[in-house]
Amino acid sequence: MLAKALSLAGGITGAVGLSQFPEFSQQYAQRLGGAVDELSRMVSEFEADAAAVGLSPAEALSQLSRGESLARARSVTMAATIERHDRLSADLAALEGAGPFTRAYFATRMTDSTIAERAWQAYKPAVPATFEGVTFAGVGYLTGLLVVGALLSLLRRLFGRRQRAAA
Repeated sequence: MLAKALSLAGGITGAVGLSQFPEFSQQYAQRLGGAVDELSRMVSEFEADAAAVGLSPAEALSQLSRGESLARARSVTMAATIERHDRLSADLAALEGAGPFTRAYFATRMTDSTIAERAWQAYKPAVPATFEGVTFAGVGYLTGLLVVGALLSLLRRLFGRRQRAAA
């Protein structure tokens, strides 16, 4: 009886948790788009500044890195900004226009902790009323059942062996 109750609780927990993925992933993708837009503006301004003095962006970074301490620090910051822009632009290209099932497939593209944290802060859980939400809830329920069932099975084997060995 306890095993059934724990399995049901695990299934419900999985259903509730995974049913939230479609909406959360949509909010993440929206925030990702905003971040890429802002980084694009910053990178474009840097590229324009470099072009205005006859340098490529790489040459401008190299020149900054050979300057005084502030210029060197700015070179490191701008290089990191350009790298983040490239990484997030690639993530956005994969997620843009993707439905919730495709976003689940590309969940590994949702790794920017700053964006995820901000999306989570603004996120409001809701009861899934869409096909996607119900599908994710079903998968979450089955996953929860399987995880709890596997753990209970493992515990039964461990403690069953000890009891048999003691007898």
